[in-house]
Amino acid sequence: MSLQILIPDSILQAIRLPEQRIEQELLQELAVTLYAQDFLSFGKARELAQMDKYEFGKLLGKRGIVRHYSSPELDDDLTYVCSE
Repeated sequence: MSLQILIPDSILQAIRLPEQRIEQELLQELAVTLYAQDFLSFGKARELAQMDKYEFGKLLGKRGIVRHYSSPELDDDLTYVCSE
């Protein structure tokens, strides 16, 4: 399943970005917002933003958005590190 969002030309023209950057910037904004509201996991949000883990984490930090990190995730990370 995929989704297309139609944005009126008047809105696209009002966005103060070069035309070739608009789609990527909108995807990043959507990804950050959905992650911040806990609608998407970090992995899925960075996938939507089309960024690697480091880049997306840096973007979240720049925006002041705290990473969601649960106890089970910590346990998984510790198990992984201890098995190395």
